[in-house]
Amino acid sequence: MSPVAKEKILDILRAAIGEADTRFVNDDRLLPERELSAALGVGRRLLREALNTLEGEGLLFRKQGQGTFIREVNAKTTSLRSLTNRTSPHDIIEVRQDIEPILAGLSAMRATQIEIEQMKHFVRRAALADSPDEYEQWDSAFHSKIAESVRNSMYWSIFRLINSVRKEHHWVSSRSRVFIAGVSKEMVQQHEAIVDAIQARNVRAAEEAMRHHIMTAGVRIHEAERN
Repeated sequence: MSPVAKEKILDILRAAIGEADTRFVNDDRLLPERELSAALGVGRRLLREALNTLEGEGLLFRKQGQGTFIREVNAKTTSLRSLTNRTSPHDIIEVRQDIEPILAGLSAMRATQIEIEQMKHFVRRAALADSPDEYEQWDSAFHSKIAESVRNSMYWSIFRLINSVRKEHHWVSSRSRVFIAGVSKEMVQQHEAIVDAIQARNVRAAEEAMRHHIMTAGVRIHEAERN
């Protein structure tokens, strides 16, 4: 194997990763090694050495039994359906536990009084909901309003991605088993605690109230999955 040949393959793959070239990349995953070696016209040994180099550069990572993935996912290298199919309820709760308390804390610093009143309105509507779908509508509006009130484009984009996954059909089905009347009441009370902390401009209390809320949702979903 010549160094020139390896560098040529590396250049092709780096460009493919950067541009999400569909000849070599499917969503955020490289083609299987057999297909990739055929597309590049090189042997598997040379390909593996190139992939090892790119992994060492931080451009790729591997999942046992699933394939080789691009590290820096962007709009060209992923799709909502692909992400949803690989995301478990535990995954999304874990991410929400990190992101949404931060959003609640920032909201306590930045939300306008009009935005806070809108949050309260959404909480009231969720309390009056008589179906899982209706509750979900107002719950989503509540959390979205908090994210909007932060006025940070990066956080908003992350939140929208999370929310989009949550709205996929099998997520809605999963949550409909959780939000029965008693649990919905519990969640609404937690929403009220979050809004109260935001209204009081208490950053730490807002963060803790949101963290407790997301943790409770995770526990309830886990319980529903076991039943």
